[in-house]
Amino acid sequence: MSPETSDIRKGLNGVVADVTAISKVNPETNSLLYRGYPVPQLAATQPIEAVAHLLWTGELPSPEQLTEATAHERSHRALAPEVKATIDALPVTCHPMDTVRTAVSLLGALDPAAEDSSPEVELEKAKRLFAQLPAVIAYEQRRRTAGGPTEPIPPREDLDYSQNFLWMTVGEEAAPAVVDAFRISMVLYAEHSFNASTFTARVITSTLSDLHSAVTGAIGALKGSLHGGANEAVMHTFDELGIRPEESEAEAKDRARAWMEDALAQKKKVMGFGHRVYKNGDSRVPTMKQAMDSLIEHYGRPEILGLYNGLELAMEEAKGIKPNLDYPAGPTYHLMGFDTELFTPLFIAARVTGWTAHVMEQRAANALIRPLAAYDGPDERPVPGA
Repeated sequence: MSPETSDIRKGLNGVVADVTAISKVNPETNSLLYRGYPVPQLAATQPIEAVAHLLWTGELPSPEQLTEATAHERSHRALAPEVKATIDALPVTCHPMDTVRTAVSLLGALDPAAEDSSPEVELEKAKRLFAQLPAVIAYEQRRRTAGGPTEPIPPREDLDYSQNFLWMTVGEEAAPAVVDAFRISMVLYAEHSFNASTFTARVITSTLSDLHSAVTGAIGALKGSLHGGANEAVMHTFDELGIRPEESEAEAKDRARAWMEDALAQKKKVMGFGHRVYKNGDSRVPTMKQAMDSLIEHYGRPEILGLYNGLELAMEEAKGIKPNLDYPAGPTYHLMGFDTELFTPLFIAARVTGWTAHVMEQRAANALIRPLAAYDGPDERPVPGA
């Protein structure tokens, strides 16, 4: 290996690209912190509105600040007519990630302050986008169910973020257990340091592009199956196994173990396990698993737990690899009634808080992100006939 290539880190593995005060993953203690706060504690006690405020400003809101933040979010929930018309022009066969990516780009084009990157305006844009995304995602679920354009369910200002999100999706008030599981998932997905989509957002911001462009690029990165698309892939595994509501937990567990053993023998890649950062298990999994368990009990679906435990146990025994957050999140969203293809857009609704926090942090101490590459193509040679 030449000196030019001796220090290449494929995938930037282990490279420290910058500093951040937003979140920290500590693999040694198997912990994730948002602005210093342990994420399981936040998920146990805080609404996503408070966590968003924390990520953007560095501190949890006071009661007065939370009231103000909640009122602001509720005032920007409606689906803009221009956005609905654009979504309706897209085929229902396109992936919902394409729909959300297009909607965010349009929201940027419609934003009168799109080119203003002053800190106070940037924060306002982040808040608006956080409030606008649930209507986009809820309408996309309804449009797909209807097979084409339909009427969106208007938001309700008497419901909190999680309650309203579920209301706009199905037109019914969700049970407390469902709302709480959804809230927990939003908190857990909100931020995760310099992951692929967040780094994409920071790279775009470093060119002095606008916030909506950065988020649009992040969505493109999140669409990949090695990143946000993994929660969909988990559900595809369950579908391949076959979900049988009449089956007992033990029967489902045995089938899942056999399936996993066969898949691993065939060297198939099974999504939802392992993590680039965590080596001893994703610290978010126990909290999300507890939320999933509550929904399994709520809906009376023990076969889901059997499939989950069977796959997890077989992977642990064969490879020693533990689940990541996408593994319990997929079945949880399935139990809520979301189409599998909507799982990653739900990820967006949460992660937009972390993305925009990173956009603002990058802009505050910006340096153009422009790495070098080690060339390994042909040596210099003449063009024929030159």
